[in-house]
Amino acid sequence: MRRVSRIAVAGVATAALAVTVSACGSSSSKSSGGEGKNLGLALAYDVGGKGDQSFNDAATSGLERADKEFGYKSTAVEPQDGESDADKVQRLETLAKQGYNPVIGVGFAYAPAVKEVAAKYPKVTFGIVDDNTIKASNVADLVFHEEQASYLAGVAAAKTTKSNTVGFVGGVDVPLIHKFEAGFKQGVADTKKGVTVKSQYLTETAAEGGFASPDKGENAANGQIDAHADVVYAAAGLSGQGVIKAAAAHKIWAIGVDSDQYKQDALAKYKDSILTSAMKDVQGAVFNLAKSVKDGKPQTGEVRASLSTGGVSLSDSNPVFKNNAGLQAALKKAEEGIKSGSIKVKTS
Repeated sequence: MRRVSRIAVAGVATAALAVTVSACGSSSSKSSGGEGKNLGLALAYDVGGKGDQSFNDAATSGLERADKEFGYKSTAVEPQDGESDADKVQRLETLAKQGYNPVIGVGFAYAPAVKEVAAKYPKVTFGIVDDNTIKASNVADLVFHEEQASYLAGVAAAKTTKSNTVGFVGGVDVPLIHKFEAGFKQGVADTKKGVTVKSQYLTETAAEGGFASPDKGENAANGQIDAHADVVYAAAGLSGQGVIKAAAAHKIWAIGVDSDQYKQDALAKYKDSILTSAMKDVQGAVFNLAKSVKDGKPQTGEVRASLSTGGVSLSDSNPVFKNNAGLQAALKKAEEGIKSGSIKVKTS
């Protein structure tokens, strides 16, 4: 049902774009882009799309805040199954021509498209979340120290496990998700000796659905739970919903990712099984880029968030987590160590 609803949203968004392009006329197709009134910011979603209760929804919250504060009428466009880089290029070009600024690719898969389109529209600011490979005067690379929040998730898992076995489920076997795994494993190892971490990646590529398949996440979590894991951490986008579902069914702990998943309406029936979430402030990154453009001083280059900047953190919405004094003391010590540099968190 979730996938069907996202396709419907995609259809509406695509139709809206087509209408706007027609209304703009030929004057909107100038290669400089963004010469008229700024319509607001535009998001091009990563796989999983809106409704993932995680990464993409965090970006949406940033868009909604910008609309509220700046009076924008921003837009967001869904991905299509099996799309190519050329499809992404076309999507970004359409948004730039229409007068949206900034235009943000939500996810590292947009890197080739952002690089190509940014060169064609030098007066438009582009952003890309989770990629720092683009070096251009009108591109902001919005990246995070995910490994730091994941280290804290490892501390939480190690302090909570009773079976001395915990699990990690990664959506896709790529360097970005390796950062989550590396930080988590290090946090576990530094906190409690003898705890085993079971790791599994759902797919080799994003096109195979690793970030968009709750059934794959559920199956992976069930396998780890059968191997005695009693805390499972997922860095898998929409697929993480399946991990949380499995944890709730077996009455063990899940650790969410990117957003505070304890507070997500779609996961409300599972929230008592969500110990905490390793968050990164995608919402803030999106909003701050939009604000910088509005202020006439667009962010460019690498913009990296960390524990020190408040850009990554652990949520404390679950009272069981928040009120565990021993766990909170261990987390405080770890966080201080990361901030001071006495704890150097691995990224692979």
